[in-house]
Amino acid sequence: MQRRCMARHNPDTALLFGTAMASPFLLSIPMRHFLEVAQAGSVNQAAARLCVAPSAVSRQIAKLEDALGTPLFERQSRGMVLTPAGQRLAGHLQHAVLDGEAVLDQVRHLGAQTAARVRVCCTEGFAAGFMPAFMQTFIAEMPGSQIELLVGSPEDVSQWLLRGEADIGLKYAVAPELGLRVAHAAPAPVMAVMPPDHPLAAQETVTLAAVVRYPLLVGSKGVTARQLFDLACSAQGLRYTPVLVSNFSSVMLPLLRSPQVLLSGVLTVQHLLDAGRAVARPFGEPVLEQRRLLVLALEGRTLPPPVAACVERMVAAIGGAAGRP
Repeated sequence: MQRRCMARHNPDTALLFGTAMASPFLLSIPMRHFLEVAQAGSVNQAAARLCVAPSAVSRQIAKLEDALGTPLFERQSRGMVLTPAGQRLAGHLQHAVLDGEAVLDQVRHLGAQTAARVRVCCTEGFAAGFMPAFMQTFIAEMPGSQIELLVGSPEDVSQWLLRGEADIGLKYAVAPELGLRVAHAAPAPVMAVMPPDHPLAAQETVTLAAVVRYPLLVGSKGVTARQLFDLACSAQGLRYTPVLVSNFSSVMLPLLRSPQVLLSGVLTVQHLLDAGRAVARPFGEPVLEQRRLLVLALEGRTLPPPVAACVERMVAAIGGAAGRP
């Protein structure tokens, strides 16, 4: 079923403002088409999302560039890349869409004793233990609230936030990212997680040289724990052969048996630690302490009260987990 597009065409202002009843349609047709291309990086993909012909999208982009007097995209073989002017406009429009959604939600629920929806995204490691417990607590404390959860890769989390498909993101990272604001940061060192009867479990800290002697369960190369571990091993000239590699920690957790060691952050395995099924030991090497757990939001966006309340409770839950043994 195709979506219907509506806009009011005033020669001077139609390019900047639209009229409609759904949040994306608060923008005019040229602005909506521009934003779709900016997010997709492709005219064809944007056209498929908008249910229009690619030529129609190209015409709207050209129309907008003519009205503004500046190119918004660089046409490259790999797709459409935003110019500095295009980046500035895309960021502003994304904020406008998100703010419009918040206002419309408030209007829809005006006079009702319900909380607006909160859209959260996180990497897979948080989805097994931390997020279910947090969401259950949040729903209990905020009656009538609605949470939408997206789970994906670290890159997915960033893109969902940048595209306005999520309000809050939770993931591990080692550096800030362009266009995203850090609402909260907490140390998240890479830990050696093992069964309580493991030979290394009696030690307060472990070394890389000791850990690589045991069978390792490690994340894929795009996972931050794996990246830092490989960097530290390379600096010391250490080699290892993992017995299991996966970008899905929920696959590896049930397989953890002595003498195996799993590389992970504490929050990912907190439910195992609380149940006494595993212990986590820090490494002595500083490079494995460089990682941070980040609560992220779109830069420049003012979070609606329900979302801000969710961030506040999430930060408290992270702090509570960090305070447990």
